[in-house]
Amino acid sequence: MKIQESELILNPDGSVYHLNLKPENIAHNIIFVGDQDRVEKITQHFDTIEFSTQKREFKTQTGTYKGKRITVLSTGIGPDNIDIVMNELDALVNIDLNTRHPKKELTSLNIVRVGTSGSLQSDIPVDSFVMSQYGLGIDNMLRTYLIDSISNTAMEDAFIKHTNWDLRKGRPYVVHGSEKLMQLFDSEKIHKGLTATAGGFYGAQGRVLRLDIQDRALNSKMDSFNYKENRITNLEMETAAIYGLSALLGHNALSLNAIIANRPNGTFSADPYAVVENLIAYSLEKITAL
Repeated sequence: MKIQESELILNPDGSVYHLNLKPENIAHNIIFVGDQDRVEKITQHFDTIEFSTQKREFKTQTGTYKGKRITVLSTGIGPDNIDIVMNELDALVNIDLNTRHPKKELTSLNIVRVGTSGSLQSDIPVDSFVMSQYGLGIDNMLRTYLIDSISNTAMEDAFIKHTNWDLRKGRPYVVHGSEKLMQLFDSEKIHKGLTATAGGFYGAQGRVLRLDIQDRALNSKMDSFNYKENRITNLEMETAAIYGLSALLGHNALSLNAIIANRPNGTFSADPYAVVENLIAYSLEKITAL
């Protein structure tokens, strides 16, 4: 079925609307960062940069690192932005933008998110790396899609029971990351667990300024959640949405976070820039093996 112009919007030059990209502008190995300023912190390590563009918060650079073609793209903040980025990237490789028909042969992208986060567990120290085995979405964005085939219902039920979750906020969802990428990126440096994804930064993550929140105890209940040895390691705003849309669309996705704070211990990295740089170097070396 032909996809209508109102559903897949293209710019006058034929690029996808928000990302301002054409199919030839991206590699099949992609690094996501939240902050547009972090794009060049990664591409400064590249041997060559062949393409660069920016529209709004979406900055993209494509080049080569040790012979491997890689795209680095800033997503901005939040699951709503991930909805845009994932669908438009998929359109670039799996929809013929001229005929507006899905392609018969589909392409799977390798997507690695490189982010920063705070640890929710006392034994995951600052300056360490966390690999998200699962994304736990409390943002509700992915529920606009049909996700029963890719979500872990049993873990969702356990989380709802443990936290006494108010279903008026929507049903949380749990999606596993790419087994292929996990095996490649695993090492003794890596801590593993669930990464919780919130739909906001303040109330959605338990922060109270002038507005009271629905459940002041939610963060402590999340800290103590454990399902078959899977604990919630960190809380941010993108991972579960990336995992869910990647699984639905047939892409490989992995989320890595540099831990710059430990909430239970009240500690913060003495040099957060160094741990981020270490994670960038680690990620680039692993990607060259794809």
